[in-house]
Formats: sequence, C-alpha cells, structure tokens
Amino acid sequence: MPGVARSDRALDAVLDRPGLVEIVVDLAAVGFLDSTGVATLLRGAAEAVGRGATLRVTDPQPIVARVLRITSVDCLLGLTAGPGGDGSATGSGWRRLR
Repeated sequence: MPGVARSDRALDAVLDRPGLVEIVVDLAAVGFLDSTGVATLLRGAAEAVGRGATLRVTDPQPIVARVLRITSVDCLLGLTAGPGGDGSATGSGWRRLR
C-alpha cells in the first residue's frame, strides 16, 4: 500500500493550497486501481467539494476506466464519454456495464 499512502499525502498537499479551484488527476500511468485507490479518489473529491473546488480524473487506461465505471464513480470523478468514447456515461443516469 505504499502507492496509496503516497497518493494520500500528495492529495492532502494539493488540498491545502489556498485558492484551490480544481484538481485534475492524470491516471494515464496507473495500470491498476483497487478499492483503496477508488476510496482515495472519492475522499479527495469530497474534500475538494468541501473547500469549494472540484476533483476530476483524466486519461485512465481501459482497465482503470472499467473499475471506475463498474463502481459507479466515473461520473462523480468527471469521466464522461465523448464522441468515440468508451460508453462510461450513457446519459439519463444509466450506465452500461461491460
């Protein structure tokens, strides 16, 4: 769990910045995400909202995007399918599981 502890510390450092408006977490290099990683992202998103900011994730690898999608947190973390997207958000509150 050293990666999660490091992520928690980094997130806390960012959340303590004055004038924070948005946190963007680039997941391009993340090849695996389990429940502790999802919990870290959700905690960060909740903390950000409590401070008047937002947290969103970008560029997840397909397996990470799938974890976020099947745990129904993709939309909470700002992931939406655009043109040619992967269908993580299908509109009207419905999600498609693959």
